[in-house]
Amino acid sequence: MGHTSPSTKSSILAAIGCWAALVLLALGATDLTVGFSWAHTQNVVPVAKPAERVTSVYLAGPLGFSEAGRDFQERVLLPELKRFGFEVINPWKLTEQGKIDGILAMPYGEARRDAWRKLNVEIGRNNQDGIDRADAILAILDGVDVDSGTASEIGYAFARNKRILGYRGDFRLSADNEGSVVNLQVEYFIRASGGDIVSSVAELEETFSRLKQ
Repeated sequence: MGHTSPSTKSSILAAIGCWAALVLLALGATDLTVGFSWAHTQNVVPVAKPAERVTSVYLAGPLGFSEAGRDFQERVLLPELKRFGFEVINPWKLTEQGKIDGILAMPYGEARRDAWRKLNVEIGRNNQDGIDRADAILAILDGVDVDSGTASEIGYAFARNKRILGYRGDFRLSADNEGSVVNLQVEYFIRASGGDIVSSVAELEETFSRLKQ
């Protein structure tokens, strides 16, 4: 795409998720019903009925890429989700770390590139299966713009009728306009699923308790 801005990339990925949702609807993969309060008051297109009870949560986000992110994930987020009584599906644990370390240890060249190409498919499939197994998604929205992989997972999760909760503890502006918190399409998928966007870990328990009802 050349020198595409982060905001444009996120918009494109969110649009891909939208197309995925439309394709699944066209294939009859959903049982349509009216969404939750926000979706109803905003007169959005009805969404499919999600799982009646939330017992498992897929943790979507880029936290595993950095030391600080991993610390926050392991020390704060994962213990909190387990304290709420959820089975946590952590995509950073779905693929054997040894496979990744093995490629990282390889010298740069065609063999390493080909190894990554093969493993990338496995990682993507494992993450897809994790979303399919989960009742709900907790998406980490921090950053100047929503992480592109996270935006894709949000779009896919919406198409698969999952409830989505967004967490953005980052106070920087990251939206198309002052009417949204993050990219408008990403935010639409979250709220139309029956979820919400919170700005602190302290809000997670109350918000998840509403999803579990």
